[in-house]
Amino acid sequence: MEKKLLDTIKKLSDTDSFKAICHQQNQNHPMPSVDVLGEIVQLIRSILFPGYFGNATVNSKSMIYHIGVNVEKLQLLLSNQIKAGICFDASAVDENACRIMECDASEKAMQFISQLPAIRVKLHTDVIAAFNGDPAAKSFGEVIFCYPSIRAISNYRIANALLKLNVPLIPRIITEMAHSETGIDIHPGATIGEYFTIDHGTGVVIGETAVIGNNVKMYQGVTLGAKSFPLDENGNPIKGIQRHPIIGNNVIIYSNSTILGTIKVGDGAVIGGNIWVDSDVAPGAKLVQRK
Repeated sequence: MEKKLLDTIKKLSDTDSFKAICHQQNQNHPMPSVDVLGEIVQLIRSILFPGYFGNATVNSKSMIYHIGVNVEKLQLLLSNQIKAGICFDASAVDENACRIMECDASEKAMQFISQLPAIRVKLHTDVIAAFNGDPAAKSFGEVIFCYPSIRAISNYRIANALLKLNVPLIPRIITEMAHSETGIDIHPGATIGEYFTIDHGTGVVIGETAVIGNNVKMYQGVTLGAKSFPLDENGNPIKGIQRHPIIGNNVIIYSNSTILGTIKVGDGAVIGGNIWVDSDVAPGAKLVQRK
């Protein structure tokens, strides 16, 4: 029994057999922490939605103190996690990159924090869209507290801002946290306008290069996916190219519909449930299943 265990340990420790899935972090290079990133997201929520998350007793007199304390803590935690993401991304290439990029990590954290007022404005429109789009919603507070779409869209808008600052790895971890919690999978690279809402939400997939206009409503199970993956001369998928749908303004997409490829769905279009769409949809069109 002991020999079998030793043989298994030796096989598992043979790095030559699994180089592609083994990450060797350089000494003194920090690793990203999912737990700390969860704390960061909660901090940001308490800043964007004061009184709903974090200290519930916050009021107009204590607001600046509440925001100030949380922003200072956010700056420290986020700088460290951005640094960890940079180190993780660069450790196999340049072992000195982590130290060199420490100042850059702090600057990126400050740039992100400066965008929080604009992120709050967009999230406010998302809350309005969710409230107006659901007759069961009793208040904005209920939407903020309870709706999985707001949780997922909040994580997306945070991650998207970080991605635009060229922060590696961290944005994807943040959106995947929401994916695990809500079943809503939004890639941080997607482009999403204001007044966006997802009703119910479970099973929604929005790909990396998807573009969504303003005042768009989706239901559960909707997929904005790629139809195919162009390959290079070595047979590997070509990355970084447009491969997902472009959705116009004022569009409604009902449950379990699948929209694939670099197609355009025009302004004001309505796509019914359980429909496969792989060609352009004209503005104002209504697609429904044949009876």
